[in-house]
Amino acid sequence: MENEVTSTPAGVPWERSLIEKLVLAQVREQRSARRWRIFRNLLWLVLVAAVVWAVVSERWVEAPASGPHTAMVEIKGEIADGADASAEYLLPALRNAMEDKSTKALVLLIDSPGGSPVQAGLINDEIQRLRKKHNKPVYAVVEDSCASAAYYIAVAADRIYVDKASLVGSIGVLMNGFGFVDTLNKLGVERRLLTAGENKGFLDPFSPQTEEHRRYAQAMLDQIHQQFIAVVKKGRGERLKETPETFSGLFWTGEQALGLGLADAYGSLDSVARDVVKADKVVDYTTKANVADRLAKRFGAAVGQGAVEALKAMPALR
Repeated sequence: MENEVTSTPAGVPWERSLIEKLVLAQVREQRSARRWRIFRNLLWLVLVAAVVWAVVSERWVEAPASGPHTAMVEIKGEIADGADASAEYLLPALRNAMEDKSTKALVLLIDSPGGSPVQAGLINDEIQRLRKKHNKPVYAVVEDSCASAAYYIAVAADRIYVDKASLVGSIGVLMNGFGFVDTLNKLGVERRLLTAGENKGFLDPFSPQTEEHRRYAQAMLDQIHQQFIAVVKKGRGERLKETPETFSGLFWTGEQALGLGLADAYGSLDSVARDVVKADKVVDYTTKANVADRLAKRFGAAVGQGAVEALKAMPALR
């Protein structure tokens, strides 16, 4: 029959069936998009919540144990502003450890090649203050190394314990850098440095070093060195067996350090807690930066990279 309308097996016109299918497909697509949008929003919510929690929590410290114990604070890696071994992180840890009434003694667990004399000085001063305030002994236990700024901190302790193969000492100060004047000349590069102040270009690696600048830098290093020597002499007292090499920047094994009076005895964290403090239980009070702190510091370091590079030649106890 002419003009006959084609129907589906169920008797529904095919146009209507097609429209229904399109509508259903559209509905399913919208539902899928809505589910994905909800999932995505939840994912972002979880991420934001994690970041907020990390920022709010800032740092974590192991909860103090009940009952008498040996408090421990780690001093590991480079001693520098923003590092784990910095006054920012170590001072609160030292206070928490010494203020705990259950703490019988504090052990500084040291494994560091050195670093900033300023950070070391701040930490040394706080250890001495806390010792007097709380009348509790402080012991330094050296693992692989306790050199330069790390030793600056260690001498604040009542006694220093080492392993026979530990590296101890390096009582000196250095300021390092590079000079590229001849390299620029060979490459045909002209250095254009404008300053306001005749010494503002001091230590610029692309400008010749004048004798006046060299003498000034050396005087500054000598002054910091004398400060370091005074701290060591005060901390070690009559135990120190001074020789011409003691303050030369050399370092020694733990076995040699005992003979020179730079250390007191062999010992580890466990042996000091067990045999010296008489409190086997060790509680870690070390303040540790969380992920948010580290990311923020790295971001700040990236932003200020130019300033950091300019200050790399500052004195360091290494």
